[in-house]
Amino acid sequence: MDPFIAVAPTDCTVVRLDVAAGDEVGAGAVIAIVEVMKIEHLVTSDVDGTVESVAVTVGDVVDRGAELVRVVPGSITRGAEPDPADAAPRIRADLEELHERRRLLADESRPEAVAKVHARGRRTARENLADLVDDGSFEEYGSFMYAAQTARRSRDDLIANTPGDGIVGGIGRINGDRFADEASRCAVMSYDYTVLAGTQGYRGHQKKDRLFEICERLRLPLVLFAEGGGGRPGDTDVPIIAGLNVASFAAISRLSGLVPTVAIVSGRCFAGNAALAAVCDVIIATPDANLGMAGPAMIEGGGLGVFAPEDIGPVDVQTANGVIDIVVPDDAAAVATAKQYLSYFQGPIDTWECADQTQLREVVPENRKRAYQVRDVIDLLCDRETWLELRSGFGEGMVTGLARLEGRPIGVVANNPMHLGGAIDADGADKAARFLQLCDGHGLPIVNLCDTPGFMVGPEAEKQAQVRRFGRMFVVGASLTVPFATVILRKAVGLGAQAMAGGSFHAPLLTVSWPTGEVSGMGIEGAVTLGARRELDAIEDPDERAAAYDERVDAMYERSKALNAAAHNEFDDVIDPAETRRRLVNLLRAAPVDPDRPRRPHIDTW
Repeated sequence: MDPFIAVAPTDCTVVRLDVAAGDEVGAGAVIAIVEVMKIEHLVTSDVDGTVESVAVTVGDVVDRGAELVRVVPGSITRGAEPDPADAAPRIRADLEELHERRRLLADESRPEAVAKVHARGRRTARENLADLVDDGSFEEYGSFMYAAQTARRSRDDLIANTPGDGIVGGIGRINGDRFADEASRCAVMSYDYTVLAGTQGYRGHQKKDRLFEICERLRLPLVLFAEGGGGRPGDTDVPIIAGLNVASFAAISRLSGLVPTVAIVSGRCFAGNAALAAVCDVIIATPDANLGMAGPAMIEGGGLGVFAPEDIGPVDVQTANGVIDIVVPDDAAAVATAKQYLSYFQGPIDTWECADQTQLREVVPENRKRAYQVRDVIDLLCDRETWLELRSGFGEGMVTGLARLEGRPIGVVANNPMHLGGAIDADGADKAARFLQLCDGHGLPIVNLCDTPGFMVGPEAEKQAQVRRFGRMFVVGASLTVPFATVILRKAVGLGAQAMAGGSFHAPLLTVSWPTGEVSGMGIEGAVTLGARRELDAIEDPDERAAAYDERVDAMYERSKALNAAAHNEFDDVIDPAETRRRLVNLLRAAPVDPDRPRRPHIDTW
């Protein structure tokens, strides 16, 4: 049998020889090691046999194909083979190091810090993210970062006590049990208050920037747990002076109008952390949240006094002024609400239930002056348990929120007759206009429920800059690209009613009224008082004058009835309230959202 000749696999240097002439070798045994470009290649024997000759020495530089070792095939003496069952599993040193670093990332590695969080009735960053994303779907980014403070602390200390540089982030699935994989993919990140009070470090900014970039490229919704104290002054390993060239705030702002973004705020959220929350579409907060653009240190440093963190931006303040969209009891409820909110942008669902629609016939009182709860209309009209109201504590005259009709997600804007008779004040106009942008930006059809005597009037109202703020409703309404419909429940008066229909009753794809509808250019009583003043003033008898006034008012109401207005092509139809849901569902079927519609460049932050 011809000898086996081991040759150089490439141009290389011989760096080790494991055999000499006369040695026995087995098939597969390493007989030499060669190196090229600092990469080693193993040279093995293809046969059992005895080494006949070695043609090189260590350090020789040889060409590809050069002979290294010659082996004469033959039987060799073999020792007893070890029993594989006796061999302990071997973990490589590099893999062991990886597993140890991962262990240090877990909450269990820092029991004291975790205990402090739990003592406040709160959950850790990783506990919140584990509840938010579907099991086994979280893919973390930047997990092995630590605070840039090696000039102050040892590397081992930083690895153990500043994992992730105080922020945990990655990609996972949310609501994947109900929606397709593509629709359920989201980016998630949470500041970790157990690490340097959730402050923003140099490396943490780099991690955020990377994830924001991924969100933009992959069109991924974002959920951000924003608790923390803002910028961190203690980082030492950074080549910056002020760091005002950091890209994080511009990067997250570019997501506005591109993908849904949700901020969750528990505990203290100040400065840079608050700025990140501020640009998100929706802010969900727990009762213990404090949200402000400056914390106590910055306020005191500015010479504006000494305040406790709890004095700055508490929930009651930030709910009344419209900063916070939804208040929930605790972290678990915040996560559940974030899941519900995102679900409206993930698509339709197959299963749904609704109330008996004939109940809608009784919601609006027969007494045309009697107030009623418009939320009762929404609850009856929409699929059961799908209503999620936004900014309920702000702009009380306007009700805004998300719901479903036969599983299809929609946005709802409704006047609230329980507040100023449904008149649209400046806060209500801002609230509605911003919500319309939200729906339009993310492709949700809109249903407007109109019952308004018009815009609020009077000198005090004008002090609120309502001329400009009302104008916002018209501008946004005229720029909508998603299908929308308006349902007149009762009053539809003047410019306020037009604003509830995108600027004109012919702007929606469908404008219908219930029989209770009253359509007029201005308030009827006011119109009579102004338009017939000379005639009424000419009547000397007070009783006769009052009777003449009532007669004119009644005549105008008869003329303004929905049936009469529809006969004059003011809008599309008068319907039985029980038919409302069917008409809206048919519209949604006939007018799907155009996926190629122009993109809204951003959604106003407030």
